[in-house]
Amino acid sequence: MTDQHLIDFGIWRRMDEEITAEEAKKEALEASQGAIAELKEEGVEIEWMRTDVLEDPDGETDCAYCHYRAPSEEAIREHSERAGLPVTELTRMDDQLDRDVLE
Repeated sequence: MTDQHLIDFGIWRRMDEEITAEEAKKEALEASQGAIAELKEEGVEIEWMRTDVLEDPDGETDCAYCHYRAPSEEAIREHSERAGLPVTELTRMDDQLDRDVLE
């Protein structure tokens, strides 16, 4: 573990291929984890938090919305390039809303 300050990022990935099949999910996760391991060996701390896989209502493409923690946008883009995963949109995440807000 390093002393890097990690920022939460949301990544919208519009996939060129179907990602809803179990084998495709497994391949994407393995590619992501491999890229994370490479970057960690180089001293860049990246954490995968969660991915939601979504089917496009038009049925034309599948999408994934990912939550990662990293020191910079550049680190996220480098991870995605190494993993062969698209970055359709990348944003810094702010506070999350949950049910506790209503109590």
